[in-house]
Amino acid sequence: MSTIVKKQDSNFYKTASPLIISVFIIYLTIGIAIGVIPKFVSNDLKYSSFIVGIVVGIQFFSTLISRPYIGKRCDIHGVKSSHLQGIILMMITGVIYCLSAALYRQPLLALMVLLFARIIHGIAESMILVSAVTWNIGLAGSQRSGKVMSWNGIAMYGGMAFGAPLSIEMAKVYNMSITFILAIMVVLPLISLLSTIKLPAIKVDETKVRTPFLKIVRRMLRQGIGLGLATIGYGCIVSFITLYFMEKNWGNASLAFAVFGICYILVRIFFDSLPDKYGGYIIVLISLIIETIGQAIIGFSPTRTFAIIGCGITGIGFSLIYPGLGVLVVNRTEPQIRGTALGLYAAFLDFALGITGPLGGLIAWWLSYQVNYLLLGSISCLLAMIIISYKRNS
Repeated sequence: MSTIVKKQDSNFYKTASPLIISVFIIYLTIGIAIGVIPKFVSNDLKYSSFIVGIVVGIQFFSTLISRPYIGKRCDIHGVKSSHLQGIILMMITGVIYCLSAALYRQPLLALMVLLFARIIHGIAESMILVSAVTWNIGLAGSQRSGKVMSWNGIAMYGGMAFGAPLSIEMAKVYNMSITFILAIMVVLPLISLLSTIKLPAIKVDETKVRTPFLKIVRRMLRQGIGLGLATIGYGCIVSFITLYFMEKNWGNASLAFAVFGICYILVRIFFDSLPDKYGGYIIVLISLIIETIGQAIIGFSPTRTFAIIGCGITGIGFSLIYPGLGVLVVNRTEPQIRGTALGLYAAFLDFALGITGPLGGLIAWWLSYQVNYLLLGSISCLLAMIIISYKRNS
């Protein structure tokens, strides 16, 4: 039995790795951009931190808006063509970034070009991620959908986590210009292209009657809302843990980020098969309980150490929620509408991250950053448990 399992795992990694590499490379470009663009807007173009926030955030808004359309496009035109077109669009994005950097002597024009690049970057990211997940599930089989989403998540977060410090080091240590760093983003997508170009396409069944859009929404709405609510705890850490540590005079919060990331990735590496093996429902409920405990520990932390432990427990809990709920989405949708469903599903994560910042900022203004982890993080997880448990089999 163990020999069969090992052979199945070997076949999975052989099938899935080209698309996982592709996703890693694309999110590496996103990390590279995040590492240098804020400084470019602030120091070179001389704009305020508010404008910096708009430039950084507009890509994620673009991704959110485009996900449902991209999912539908994958279902109609095929995942391979959508993926390859997304890679080409990513290369064009790198060219537009370079044009913006070259126009730094004309700040307003450079800013407009940069905003356009960020919008295109978000659309390209959406095309590549949605098509990669749908394509990989089609190649590996729906019974491995949780494993596929787990490894795509590792590629996403790993690419961003490595890309940002890489670009910062290139600029600081090696004194590379922002134009040269952004030009790397034109070349990197070629690796994605080479890794996926020979993969077989998934045949589009054009004889099937297309399911109405609202019917698809109804099928995955509970899972999408559950994902969005669970993501708020993660959003609280991303948005406010540094300010929380500053408020408490606990020093640098980098260790908190690191512990969260390490716990998150280790769970995905060692327990990536659990949603497929035991079903998404039970794994998600256990994960939400763990995440709730983590958020509560952060909220009630008397010391820096407790807050860091809470971040680690949150990472353990949050890690399998996306693939766990994703398995439920896959099981409730036919292959010909899977891209649309997964695109809509992922949009809830983007939306949750988008609203956590302003909502948590208001709570912190009225009360404190600490309260965010109790009112937003913990309660959101509890609501997610209620929503995904309600009429479970409906």
